[in-house]
Amino acid sequence: MKKQQNVIIGFLVVIIGFGVLVWFAQPSGEKTEENTSAPFSSSVSVLSAQEQAFDFGSISMAAGKVSKEFTIKNSGSNSITINQLSTSCMCTEATLKIGDRQKGPYGMPGHGFNPKINETIGPGEEALVEVVFDPAAHGPAGVGRIERVVYVKYNGGDPLELGISATVTP
Repeated sequence: MKKQQNVIIGFLVVIIGFGVLVWFAQPSGEKTEENTSAPFSSSVSVLSAQEQAFDFGSISMAAGKVSKEFTIKNSGSNSITINQLSTSCMCTEATLKIGDRQKGPYGMPGHGFNPKINETIGPGEEALVEVVFDPAAHGPAGVGRIERVVYVKYNGGDPLELGISATVTP
């Protein structure tokens, strides 16, 4: 009887420990657009992009990674601070480039360390967000149509969403 109780207690400790790990692996508790909106939605803000979505068309897993640079601009009258970049899937990475400074690459929250960026963009200034997609990241199950989103979080409003899409072939 004592051994059975120890097994049950040990099992409960493991389950609780796993729950605590999952809790701490979650992104910050702030609710963002990435939790509630469809891909490629846009909102009014001072951070804008000349192009918010790009379709790579048909790409082959065998050909390797593909990339796209999006130009973002502070269209407001005050400086803004880019706080964080994140992606909607682990197969996608994003890098922020401001002049000769580069921060990243950053990925999906919960899949590695995604630190705060804290890079300032002055009024009228532009920066680049390079998005790299690895079509082989999901293996053979990853063929077909994909849509991924990069979230540019900043202190001036809702996150800016930059979307990519493609049809992945073997």
